[in-house]
Amino acid sequence: MSTGNADGMGSIRKEELYLASAILKIPSNQVKILDHPDLQDGFGKVWNWNSLASIIDEETRIHNIDVIITFDDHGISGHCNHKDVHQGVRKLLHDATGGHIEAWELVSPNIVRKYIGPVDIWLSTLFTRGQRNKQTHCLLNLDLHKSYAAMAQHSSQWVWFRKLFVAFSSCTYASTVRKIE
Repeated sequence: MSTGNADGMGSIRKEELYLASAILKIPSNQVKILDHPDLQDGFGKVWNWNSLASIIDEETRIHNIDVIITFDDHGISGHCNHKDVHQGVRKLLHDATGGHIEAWELVSPNIVRKYIGPVDIWLSTLFTRGQRNKQTHCLLNLDLHKSYAAMAQHSSQWVWFRKLFVAFSSCTYASTVRKIE
């Protein structure tokens, strides 16, 4: 939705996303970075949920996308723009035009589970198996090296505390997704 220009590094972060996508074998023609004037990156910059819903609707229709995975209402890291994207997807789903897509949210773990690294594989697996409705799934990362290499492509943000986050974050090892109703 944004170039990530909160610190004036939008053009650098845009290139970094293309580099990370290449590591993950995502063709560059399948990466689209918007620079919408109303959707600028930064804490305290509220994104309009109607605009987000409209943009997401248009992009899903143009590219025949029928499944979206987005943030939950906590935005994984609490970032306001992540939370706004979640609300934009929810708005689209509840509008009459959103019937063509299925959406899943990345469940934000609590602070304890967030930093227990691979131990959370066990907890996430137990949690999702305990769900009777099958609307929650645990996705395991089978290539940690590739994830680390992709994150390292974001050199403008690849500082010591982010390296520690990637090493100890439970999301590096397992992610829980839940269907948005």
